Amino acid sequence: MGKVRPMALGMILALTSHFSLADVIESTSLVGFGTAKYPPNFTHFDYVNPDAPKYGKVTYGQVGTYDNFNRYASRGVAAAASGELYDPLMFSPADEIDSYYPLIAEKVRYSDDYAWLELDINPNARFQDGVPITAHDVEFTFNKFMTEGVPQYRVYYKEIKSVKALNDKTVRIEMAEPNREKLFSFAQSTRVLPQHFWKDKSLSEPLNQPPVGSSAYKVEEFKPGQSVTYKLDDNYWAKDLPVNVGRNNFKEVQYDYYRDDTVMLEAFKAGEFDLRQESQAKYWATSYTGANFDNGFIKKEEIPHDAPAATQGFVFNTQRPVFSDVRVREALNYAMDFEWMNKNMFYSQYTRTRSYFQNTEYEAKGLPDDAELTVLNPVKDKIPARVFTQEYQPPVTDGSGRIRPQMRQAFKLLKEAGWELKDKVMTNVKTGQPMSFELLIYSPTSERIAIPLQKNLKLMGIDMKIRTIDTTQYIKRLRDRDFDMVSSSYAANPFPNPNLMIVWNSHYLDSTYNTAGVTDPVIDQLTLDIAKNQEHPEKLKSLGKALDRILQWNFYIIPQWHTSMYRVASWDKFERPAVMPKYDLGLDTWWISKQKAEKLPEKRR
Repeated sequence: MGKVRPMALGMILALTSHFSLADVIESTSLVGFGTAKYPPNFTHFDYVNPDAPKYGKVTYGQVGTYDNFNRYASRGVAAAASGELYDPLMFSPADEIDSYYPLIAEKVRYSDDYAWLELDINPNARFQDGVPITAHDVEFTFNKFMTEGVPQYRVYYKEIKSVKALNDKTVRIEMAEPNREKLFSFAQSTRVLPQHFWKDKSLSEPLNQPPVGSSAYKVEEFKPGQSVTYKLDDNYWAKDLPVNVGRNNFKEVQYDYYRDDTVMLEAFKAGEFDLRQESQAKYWATSYTGANFDNGFIKKEEIPHDAPAATQGFVFNTQRPVFSDVRVREALNYAMDFEWMNKNMFYSQYTRTRSYFQNTEYEAKGLPDDAELTVLNPVKDKIPARVFTQEYQPPVTDGSGRIRPQMRQAFKLLKEAGWELKDKVMTNVKTGQPMSFELLIYSPTSERIAIPLQKNLKLMGIDMKIRTIDTTQYIKRLRDRDFDMVSSSYAANPFPNPNLMIVWNSHYLDSTYNTAGVTDPVIDQLTLDIAKNQEHPEKLKSLGKALDRILQWNFYIIPQWHTSMYRVASWDKFERPAVMPKYDLGLDTWWISKQKAEKLPEKRR
């Protein structure tokens, strides 16, 4: 299967080569800002092997369960990779930040005032049952999502007036008011649904049987909650397009489900599945041993990268009264003893995360420069004062496990916020209620990293309960915003893009993407300005850094950590291209060597 990407609702299109007819711009290769890497006549991406064989089967492990094949349903848990059953209109490679190349759509035209856009559908495009993909399916997809889809879709695309098929090949998008971001976003990100399959089904309801897809893989067999197997479609219409050459090299891809990560790791070592990316430093340092490692059957690799890092942390639901005061959120940050955890639990493999643009040029460092001040000064009275006077850094300890200096800082903040210690219990001065909240998790691994935080909070008189539930309940409670705190992450941001709207803007509060429940008019305006200035890279630098500073000093999370390497263990049957893509591990370009596979035990060949 292809790489797992974050949702691309906000990605922007612009021309790489074009000609102007009055107010009309036409393009084939498309890029958000900057210059496209690949020319119009490119044959394949640089990070693939165009001669890679299509061979063999790969099995992955997956924690949890699933009960349907509709990732857009408002309830239930969709099967792994089920969202990839549908191809998007255009494809974004893993070695560029914001460039797109033809897949279902082979050409785009739009007015230079961004009032409308037309897409030409590749006449060879087909769904997996052989039915042609037409402009009518694109029109149907839009209307289906607007009436039955996930709520953030309707909010995000509210400026689109209509999506109409002009004929079988061409679809036209018209805006109620000109909006470059929304117009181009639709052209890039839409995954086209087959009208003949979905017309009598609800998109908001779970789907018990596999749908008709359009991508390189289709469901071969499945056992609900246990496994799902995808088979490479020999009749895939787009297999020879430049965006697909050298990709999708496994004949079969299977996902097996396990109740937790510990069980899944042992299953991998025993030969139950083929490849595992390790996220836990302790496991990586201590658990990847045994006969299959000694015999050379399993290969353990640390693959360095300089890709932007996701922002992982304990996320406050600021809609809860206990977390509505920024001083309380800052105070609880002092309970995280990262230095002790890194040394004693993580084998010093991690770096503390401090930015929502970690490992990019948009990370806010030092004090604001003149360009940032032009953004920040007009809202000076509405944002934390330290934005202008201090560089944000998470609290630092001496790593001894004793955090008395940090506790003193926390107590000072809590007192200012109306809390005090009474009989060793942090108590609200006005209500007399103790400070107590629940961390909601679904993985024993999350519990392990939360316990040190829980212990330090207890020393501060604060009761953090840790509640573990199954993934189905967890997703439902996340959707319903029925939680105090979760251990979660924000997708890596290689640049300030419109996706930030659905993560931080208050208009998306009812979606699961605004996890922290942020309702801040300054952040609303900044994310909107970012969406509107995608054509101005220099302005995006100041906007991105300004947003980063404001998010940092509002303490929406207790930041955790990141590493700049992929930790990969695999049964030694894989080969990969000499060039790795900049922004991804590139598993969709790997292939199985028949010669290497034959040397392994039979079950893993």
